[in-house]
Amino acid sequence: MKNRMLSARNHSGLSHQSRSRKVRWIKIAIILPLAAVFIAWGATLVIPAPASSQKTLLPPADPEQIQRGAYLARVGDCIACHSRAGEPPFSGGVAIASPIGGMVPPNITPDKQFGIGHFSYADFDNAVRYGIRKDGSTLYPSMPWPSYSRISQQDMQALYAYFINEVKPVPQASAENTIPWPLSLRWPMTWWRWFFAPESGPVLQHTPDDPVQLGAYYVTGLGHCGACHTPRAITQQEMAYDDPSGTDYLSGGQVIDGYAAPSLRGELRSGLGMSHSNELVELLKTGVTDKTATFGPMSEVVTNSTQYMTEHDLQAIATYLRTLSPAVTQSQPYYTMKTYTAFSKGDVSRPGAEIYLTHCSACHLTNGLGYRKKFPALALNSAVNSADPAGLISIVLNGGTQAESALSGPGYAMPGFAGQLSDRQIADVVSFIRSSWGNESAPVAASAVKTLRKNGPSAATK
Repeated sequence: MKNRMLSARNHSGLSHQSRSRKVRWIKIAIILPLAAVFIAWGATLVIPAPASSQKTLLPPADPEQIQRGAYLARVGDCIACHSRAGEPPFSGGVAIASPIGGMVPPNITPDKQFGIGHFSYADFDNAVRYGIRKDGSTLYPSMPWPSYSRISQQDMQALYAYFINEVKPVPQASAENTIPWPLSLRWPMTWWRWFFAPESGPVLQHTPDDPVQLGAYYVTGLGHCGACHTPRAITQQEMAYDDPSGTDYLSGGQVIDGYAAPSLRGELRSGLGMSHSNELVELLKTGVTDKTATFGPMSEVVTNSTQYMTEHDLQAIATYLRTLSPAVTQSQPYYTMKTYTAFSKGDVSRPGAEIYLTHCSACHLTNGLGYRKKFPALALNSAVNSADPAGLISIVLNGGTQAESALSGPGYAMPGFAGQLSDRQIADVVSFIRSSWGNESAPVAASAVKTLRKNGPSAATK
């Protein structure tokens, strides 16, 4: 009996010690992360942010400088993000979707209460070049300040002169971000900037003269092409910010509004390897060439931005893009008559062939070559041969409109087939297109169509 009592007492003591030890570890598990968060937050208050070197007041802007600033605002497509349909330009945009919520581009008119009218040049330079707000916190990278760090001092001054002196002030508050707490806390973005923002080298004083360097200046800088056309890491930074950083740069980006941004490198099938400089200039100027046309977000870029660029600057961009080596090696594409011959004989036995003949051939023809400068060719089209078929699926699902430009006029529209064709049918016809007339791309699964249908504009019509 005595032994049993001692055993029970010892067991009780051990249980009490075990519970105490467990409670102690739970406290440590709670306190340590909180302490780490507190220290991380404190570091953002102590470590100084990068600051503009422009501390002195700028001389009064002259008309030529303001005109240059207006041109640069077009190059940067500032109006696309910082404006809403039916509202004054630059008075604030709609939320940009991100993995953590909606990020709303603010009012950047020179209104002193709601816009940037109270910004000094140093404030403006800090925000655009380094992503530092006037209150010292960090801007979300939905504003492509990692690219804008490359803007020359001369051009930054011109932008400031334009926005402060020429843009009409709009006394209108911007909409609020839709990012939930605690993701809406700003201070973690400072750590993001420390870890993932590109190294900012010496600031250029003037715009480069060499054609390749000038093209690189616009593409990697104010044009921020990498923001869409470069893949991103899970932490949302671009995998590379220029070509010397690696072939990830401009190798094809994420899906935006249902469209996968294609590669702008030298791949022969899915990139620009088969495009001539003059064709690239024409595409950026009008949104359409003999071979292809823009749809989706890129049509908006042409409509709002690149159509206003000079021939000289567009040639520089095309020259630079043509220097980029392919990220992946692809075989030389050749047009084949096999599909056209089958159609000529009434053969629609391949999956998707009959759907194509019924719904697509009137515009894109049975030879897949389309009508020049009206309905783009599908044969050997780099968008058709993209590794990610999201763009092609989205066009078939939701339709699209080509860019509107001064030279080409209103763009042609393609109807969507979300209400007429099933996921399986769309997958079949897209797979058919991606394997016909010399195209050699992987087939598309019905599940991929289902996902884009669920998340795309067609879902709102159900």
